[in-house]
Amino acid sequence: MELFYYRRLDVYQNAKKLAIDIKEILEGFPAGERYALTDQLRRASTSIMFNIAEGFGRYTNKDRIRFIDIANGSVMEVSSELELAESFGYITSEDLKKFDDMILVIVRQLAKLRSTLQSTEL
Repeated sequence: MELFYYRRLDVYQNAKKLAIDIKEILEGFPAGERYALTDQLRRASTSIMFNIAEGFGRYTNKDRIRFIDIANGSVMEVSSELELAESFGYITSEDLKKFDDMILVIVRQLAKLRSTLQSTEL
């Protein structure tokens, strides 16, 4: 397996896009949220791609799966934080729908990747 294999994964690319899109929308959040919801959303959204990469730095599929599971937890965290941001009026319902659609794709891709790792040795 090549060293940076994970960069070619669609799920990694989609997680990266999600992190970038969230960073852009966070610029419109109130300054008072800088060290609260804004920081939490930024860290959780980047954690998805970071955990995918870290998993592929491991030597066994068991370890890779553990990091895929952590990435999936971060996706769910982002989803709930975005829901709260919408409730606070920081993002629109249309923004939330766009992010929900992106998240659904990532969740499905993570599940497929997890299943592949369980059944094969990369």
